[in-house]
Amino acid sequence: MRIFLLLVAAELCWAQYNPNTKSGRTSIVHLFEWRWADIALECERYLAPNGFGGVQISPPNENIVITNPWRPWWERYQPISYKLCTRSGNEDEFRDMVTRCNNVGVYIYVDAVVNHMCGSAGGAGTHSTCGSYFNAGNEEFPAVPYSGWDFNDGKCKTSNGEIQDYNDIYQVRDCRLVSLLDLALEKDYVRSKIAEYMNHLIGIGVAGFRIDASKHMWPGDMKAFLDKLNNLHTKWFPEGARPFIFQEVIDLGGEAIKASDYFVNGRVTEFKYGAKLGTVIRRWNGEKMTYLKNWGEGWGFMPSDRALVFVDNHDNQRGHGAGGASILTFWDPRLYKMAVGFMLAHPYGFTRVMSSYRWSRWFENGKDVNDWIGPPSNSDGSTKTVTINPDTTCGNDWVCEHRWRQIRNMVIFRNVVDGQAFTNWWDNNSNQVAFGRGNKGFIVFNNDDWNLSETLQTGLPAGTYCDVISGQKEGNSCTGIQIQVNGDGRAYFQISNSAEDPFVAIHVNAKL
Repeated sequence: MRIFLLLVAAELCWAQYNPNTKSGRTSIVHLFEWRWADIALECERYLAPNGFGGVQISPPNENIVITNPWRPWWERYQPISYKLCTRSGNEDEFRDMVTRCNNVGVYIYVDAVVNHMCGSAGGAGTHSTCGSYFNAGNEEFPAVPYSGWDFNDGKCKTSNGEIQDYNDIYQVRDCRLVSLLDLALEKDYVRSKIAEYMNHLIGIGVAGFRIDASKHMWPGDMKAFLDKLNNLHTKWFPEGARPFIFQEVIDLGGEAIKASDYFVNGRVTEFKYGAKLGTVIRRWNGEKMTYLKNWGEGWGFMPSDRALVFVDNHDNQRGHGAGGASILTFWDPRLYKMAVGFMLAHPYGFTRVMSSYRWSRWFENGKDVNDWIGPPSNSDGSTKTVTINPDTTCGNDWVCEHRWRQIRNMVIFRNVVDGQAFTNWWDNNSNQVAFGRGNKGFIVFNNDDWNLSETLQTGLPAGTYCDVISGQKEGNSCTGIQIQVNGDGRAYFQISNSAEDPFVAIHVNAKL
């Protein structure tokens, strides 16, 4: 009996590492600050036809409304209640989005903000996205309800109640993160309210959760509320399927808290990934792409089956979080496409693509003082719709990196080569590299200051292939470069160092 219970516990734990994406779909996209109505449309018109597995959405629960500065993006990380109404939409619109996306096999992953409520300086009143009353000074949130009993003030031992030393695990987990009111997660009442919120979302049909600020919660406290979660909705998921859990833990090394502390609960965000890859692609600190031969665990990253990976996220593309200036973003499109292409071709980790909006950057002393700016919005603070241009890019200042041909086609590449071994590595001891994925796909990069001209073993069947970076296969022709693979699997590649996109990728589904 004891062995059976241990097996059940192990199965429940393992299930939370499974993204639950439909077979043949291997990546999700973060549609940062999108409206629910726009996400529903995007699932149907673009994400499903192009093989995306799911969408990470912005926090769907009621948050404080901040007007100084004017409606910053980070107001959504300051909860007032667990009611489903934000500038992305109300509960009816949320339900419609989940249903429509699930019906086309694109699943929804909620950004769950459960470590804290709003900041201590949030004041009192009904300036919140649903109009619920709260009093931050008295720690009163009657719409949940939470009261002063439900916060960690007594446990924090710093002079001002704030985290002062990141090498003190008690401070990091028991004190306030930038003045946000820290919930007492050791209390079963608090755990139950969080589980109630998450179960409400599971009942609507979501597939899993990004757990914000996981580093600031004790892993055991998290396990306690995660153990209260229901199985996924059987209308869209197999009987007994568990919600996918991926935890935001910034661990670049050198601190007391480790990402591995959280493996018991699910996957963890591998922040070293984007920081290191950005340094390599930028060729900083003597780094070269040739060193990527043992990318992944060989670089000191967590095990692949525990990792959620990304080139950039909504925090570090603004200089927050981890990685600093090495992080590549849409502001550096040429290098960014190479980095995302490498991520999607390489087998390590479960991949998330970023989809952003533009803001007017203004630098003072090397810092972007406009990094707070919220999504493209109308004069009343409502979020602008995502408009689609005739060339399929987005308007209204939405960047939509996931719609860039090179990134979309690499999402498809990853689906095609899923499960295939990392093979046929080649490099020039500098910044020209190539590798294959079994006999299904092959990719070549030229990040040097001179042209690449090489005949390489691809491992692919003989035939004519369309490069999916410069174009793609349409009908029985290529809109971009053609690559001829000979009977011995070898092919000739030529990539100019001045090419707009100095990489080439081919796969068996792009064969004429």
